[in-house]
Amino acid sequence: MQVHECVSFLLIEDGQILLEKRAEDKATDPGLIAIPGGHIEGGESQLQTLFREMKEELDVTPQAYQYLCSLYHPTKELQLIHYYVVNAWEGALRSLEAETIEWYPISAAPIDIRADQVALSEYQRVSRYL
Repeated sequence: MQVHECVSFLLIEDGQILLEKRAEDKATDPGLIAIPGGHIEGGESQLQTLFREMKEELDVTPQAYQYLCSLYHPTKELQLIHYYVVNAWEGALRSLEAETIEWYPISAAPIDIRADQVALSEYQRVSRYL
């Protein structure tokens, strides 16, 4: 079975997390509310993907970030998502690929994808150390 590696990023600011509503025409998880991210492309490192995907999806560049965890997400394909917490970025956030982006309180984030829910729980569990 082929595993597709991805990088997702928890943008955190003032006790809130930025989530996206995925476009209805996406091949995986269409229309779901999720933590933004994307596939690692051939030859890229996780950090290269983090920088590329944040620029492609939100038009920002990460300034302060830290690896959080990696989780499997069985969807149309089996994904291994590497999650990063991003606490600072350069640029004004714009939704370039998702239907919408919106800030939610961390304690009430309406995430539809189980792996993303687990990653947010892991962030809450260890956030004082990050």
